[in-house]
Amino acid sequence: MKHLLVPIDFSNDSINALEHAIMIANHLSSGIRLIHVKRKNADYDASFNLRDFDEVLKSGVLDNFDRIIQLYKKELVGDFEYRIREGRIYTEICHQAKYGDAEMIVMGTHGVSGFEERWVGSNAFRIVSNASVPVLTIRGSFPSRMVKKIIMPIDISKESRHKVPFVTELALIFGAELHVIDIREDNKVATRKTLNEYTDQVMAYLKRRKVTCVRESLKGKSLSDMVIEYALMNDADLITVMIDQSERSNLFFGEPSAQQMVNHSPIPVLSINTQLD
Repeated sequence: MKHLLVPIDFSNDSINALEHAIMIANHLSSGIRLIHVKRKNADYDASFNLRDFDEVLKSGVLDNFDRIIQLYKKELVGDFEYRIREGRIYTEICHQAKYGDAEMIVMGTHGVSGFEERWVGSNAFRIVSNASVPVLTIRGSFPSRMVKKIIMPIDISKESRHKVPFVTELALIFGAELHVIDIREDNKVATRKTLNEYTDQVMAYLKRRKVTCVRESLKGKSLSDMVIEYALMNDADLITVMIDQSERSNLFFGEPSAQQMVNHSPIPVLSINTQLD
């Protein structure tokens, strides 16, 4: 990977995401590019007492970037760099990832609380939905740690299997155990048959790649809650989902369930967009 793109608003959530990104980047022999999108009325360090508001923003961001790089540069094997953009937050981040040749976005999110979201949290699913690269979203309370157990749900949509090659590579790089879960809302014969065929194909692929894996089957009304509960019970480090842009369905990997996963999972979620295929 060339570099990971990490959106930074200088909150604890975005710094926690940076710590995750450093761990991942070191395993991938990758660098990190930080990005901050300027917005008015931002709460920066009060010590930057300049008259021109744009200069206050610029100086505050530059100084904070310097502090972050000085603090973390010894932990990152690759290179640190940063970009400052101005405009719509999710648009600028997605453009930077696409045209800046990033391999993944790693970002913090506060999730949905019913109150006004923070800078990154309010834009999380917009970035996930529009990004041209995989997006890893991380709640601020989840500590940075090695990826040893990955949850990979499979539903009856063909798109749900598109993430398998990318997730397989991650599992191999980290030496992680991959839990393949076929998930469904009903016990219809056709549903079970389709899921069984899809999961058999995935397991055969993983066996050829020599990935350590576990197979499981789950049924329930809330597919996102079901997967999160399974991940928590198994002390997982990562959940992977597909974001289906072509079909706005009610399946697990289409809206709104994917959005629920990104917003509410206490475990990091890796979202891979179908437009990447």
